[in-house]
Amino acid sequence: MDDAAKKTTLRMIPYGIYILTADDGKGNVGAATVNWVTQSSFAPPLLVVGVKADSGAHTVVKGTGKFVLNMLGKDGKGAAFTFFKPAKVEEGKLNGFSYKLASNGCAILDIAIGAVECVVKEVLEMGDHSVVVAEVTEAHLMKAPEGRTDAAILEMKDLGDSVYYGG
Repeated sequence: MDDAAKKTTLRMIPYGIYILTADDGKGNVGAATVNWVTQSSFAPPLLVVGVKADSGAHTVVKGTGKFVLNMLGKDGKGAAFTFFKPAKVEEGKLNGFSYKLASNGCAILDIAIGAVECVVKEVLEMGDHSVVVAEVTEAHLMKAPEGRTDAAILEMKDLGDSVYYGG
């Protein structure tokens, strides 16, 4: 396979930017910027999320079977870059961002424009990311988008001309 062609063509897939948070209630918190996300079923509402297999978020999600997917708006660039690093809870903030706990015990970031609480249904471990299939159990809308709802989300291309994922 032509590596350059593979990289270029796979980077043509558009990616939204989200922050996945997980908490086991025992002091183990995981959080990560994720972008391999899609809805895979309407009834029941299911999401598929790619989670880096060697990340703290993966460990907590797999161990607890629950997480929150925080949707970032166009002004969420700072959060996107911050959550590329491991999660730290200090002074009541997660990686420096204020949050509240969802009913499932995971963090809903104050910066998020929306969030969904999820229960893991299946984890497919293959490659450097696991595919997590999860059912949406609760939805939160903190800031109603103007215009198209899919245009409100921060996208990979909004992070700059040199920031890519995939390939």
